Amino acid sequence: MIYIFLISLFFITSCAKKTEEREIVIWHWMTDREDAFSRLAQEFMVERGIKVKFELYAPSEVYSQKVRAAAQTNTLPDIFGILGSPRDFASFIKAGFVEDLTMYMEENNGKWKNSFYPQAIETVSFKDGNMYGVKPGIYGIPIDMMNIQMICNTEILKKAGIEKIPETWEEYVDAGRKLKKKGINVFVSGWGEVWLLEAMATSFAFNIMGPEKVFNTFKGEVPYTDPDWIKVFSLFDTMRKEGLFIKDSITMVNKTAEQMFANGRSAFTFNGSWCINVYKGMNPNLKYSPCLLPKVNRGNPVYIWGGSGSWFVVNSKSKYKKEAIEFLKWLTSSQQQKFLTEETMNLPSNKDAAEKLKGLLKEFALGMKYVTHPNFWPVHETPEVIEKFDKGIQLILIGKKTPFQVAKELDKYKKEQLKE
Repeated sequence: MIYIFLISLFFITSCAKKTEEREIVIWHWMTDREDAFSRLAQEFMVERGIKVKFELYAPSEVYSQKVRAAAQTNTLPDIFGILGSPRDFASFIKAGFVEDLTMYMEENNGKWKNSFYPQAIETVSFKDGNMYGVKPGIYGIPIDMMNIQMICNTEILKKAGIEKIPETWEEYVDAGRKLKKKGINVFVSGWGEVWLLEAMATSFAFNIMGPEKVFNTFKGEVPYTDPDWIKVFSLFDTMRKEGLFIKDSITMVNKTAEQMFANGRSAFTFNGSWCINVYKGMNPNLKYSPCLLPKVNRGNPVYIWGGSGSWFVVNSKSKYKKEAIEFLKWLTSSQQQKFLTEETMNLPSNKDAAEKLKGLLKEFALGMKYVTHPNFWPVHETPEVIEKFDKGIQLILIGKKTPFQVAKELDKYKKEQLKE
């Protein structure tokens, strides 16, 4: 009996020790979530007996370099994120570093998959016939959402006698004139980071001509000299002529623009839902509200950039793949999502967690029904044309080129690209 007891004790101790040794390693770049992640890791350990170790590598450039280097040496962690374009995402999948999570997502009649916003799943999926040759499936797990909207300082608008947030382009220009008369700066944004300029311009284009015509332009079937594209470029020319933006915006980084808006030095800005946490740190008393870009074509809906904000993938070569998936299911469940939202002020990817949002988070969440995610459009413009597109708008904003000149040069460049 003593012998049997000792043998049993040995096996129990060995199993417990083995369970304690299971450790999921996660690499991330999100400095604002480090404390929240640490607390969630401790909770998961207590609840499931599996250790989770979050390792932070920031800024994002350092993180991306580390992930690429680890892929080359086959030393990626159990869970990690991929920063970059769909092409980068696809390359990791095709190299065998990312687990196809479709089967797990669709278990129990798709319970896990259906807990997310559809836009969040779209961001981390590849569809049949995709241009990257990736097998159709779901390859990532979104942990939060984001969208980019116009944002207005409601107190400043009231001081200028503007009671209603502008909904159309005409209303926006009129509001800008009223603000100028009061000596108030109208608009600031980090247009030095040209992706913000591109986000605004393509959102206007979607409203003016509709997504199909925009995509046909990318294919080369519609010229940039089309009247609808001239109208897009003319919006920025109007902003210049009317003095509707702080001139330094053209070369300004977004962090500077955020600081200026937070300090009440502009009535409007163009920024993402992550700004809630940013502005809270800069000026907790700031009164503002998100709003869609003003409509130019009243007959078409407004579209905004957005979708999954941050997301993780599971290393297909991990020896703790099962545990990693178990943790991500737990992390994206309603309770943990609510905790992350409260701690980091980012929109949750879980629909149930989003239902009880309040204040600014709720206002930003309402914008999710207008979201389009550029990474997963059916067709993309070439990086070279995008660069010329963005620089062309900057030239319009400083008065060096007219909308037609930019359109003509861009169209010529596009045709040369197509020939090549």
